[in-house]
Amino acid sequence: MKKPLLILSLLMCSIFANAQELILPLWEGTPPLQNDLGLQEKAVEEGIIRIENVQIPQIEVFLPSKQMRTGQAVVIFPGGGYHILAYDWEGRDFAKWLNTQGIVGIVVKYRLPDSKSLTDAKEVPLLDAQRAVRLARHHAEDWLIDPAKIGVMGFSAGGHLASTVSTQYDHEVDRAEDAIDALSARPDFSILVYPVISFRDASAHSGSRKNLIGENASQELIDRFSGELNVTAETPPTFLVHAQDDGGVPIENSFLYYDALNAHKVPASLHIYPKGGHGFGFGLGKGPVAGWRDVLLDWMEDLE
Repeated sequence: MKKPLLILSLLMCSIFANAQELILPLWEGTPPLQNDLGLQEKAVEEGIIRIENVQIPQIEVFLPSKQMRTGQAVVIFPGGGYHILAYDWEGRDFAKWLNTQGIVGIVVKYRLPDSKSLTDAKEVPLLDAQRAVRLARHHAEDWLIDPAKIGVMGFSAGGHLASTVSTQYDHEVDRAEDAIDALSARPDFSILVYPVISFRDASAHSGSRKNLIGENASQELIDRFSGELNVTAETPPTFLVHAQDDGGVPIENSFLYYDALNAHKVPASLHIYPKGGHGFGFGLGKGPVAGWRDVLLDWMEDLE
C-alpha cells in the first residue's frame, strides 16, 4: 500500500506546486455605492477565517496547471449571514479542491451590507457578484476558461447571493459603467449548498434577511430577494444540497427553489442527506454527506 500512497502524495504535491493564485480588485478606485470613510476590514482566525466589514472587494483566483484545466470555472461566495465571510471554510478550501479537478476556483470577497460605508447596502452584494462573474468572462482567454462554462457556488447566505445573481443577473443600479459591465453576468450553472433562498416568514433565515434588507422591509423587497419567486426559464441549471437536520437554514429553502426550477423546466438536481447539520462544508466526518462532492462532480461532467 505504501508505494501507491507515495505516488498519490507526489502527484498532489505536483498539482499544488503548478497551481497559481491571483488576487484582483473587483473595482478600480472606490467601489460603486460606497463612500470612502477610511473604515478597516477585520479578519479573525478562530478555527476558520472570518472576515467582516469588507471595504475593498476582490476575487482570489486559483488556477490549476494548464494541462489539467477543463475550461470550467466556479465563482464562489462564502456564507456568513451577510455579516461575515467564512472565507476559507466555504471559499479558499473549495477553490483548492476544485483545482485538483482541473476547474478554476474564484473566491469572492464581497462587501457585506452592514458596513457603514455603503450608500445602498441591499444592492451591494449582488453588484459585487455580477462583477465577479463578468471579470471571470473578461479574463477567460488568459485563464483558459470557456466563457460558456462559468458557474457560481454559494453556501448558506452565500447561496442566497448565488441564487440572486442566477435570477437577477441583469438587474442594474444607477452607477458609472465600464467595458467589463457590457459582459453578461448570467452564470452558466449554479451550485447551492444549504442555501438561504426565501425571505418569506415560513422559511426565512432571519439573520440574513435582517442584515440585507432590514427588520421592517416592505413586501416588495421581501419578494424581490426571495429567490423562488424570481426563477424563470432562463435561470441556469442548478445543483442543490442540504441536510435534513439543518437547524440554521430550514430545508424548505432548497425545496422551494427546486420546485420553482422544475415548474420552469430548468434542469435541477436536489440532494438531501438525513444528517449533516448546517455549515457542513466538505462534510468530512459527518456520515453520508461526506460524499456530496463526488455527486457534484458527476453532475458537472454531465453539463459538458
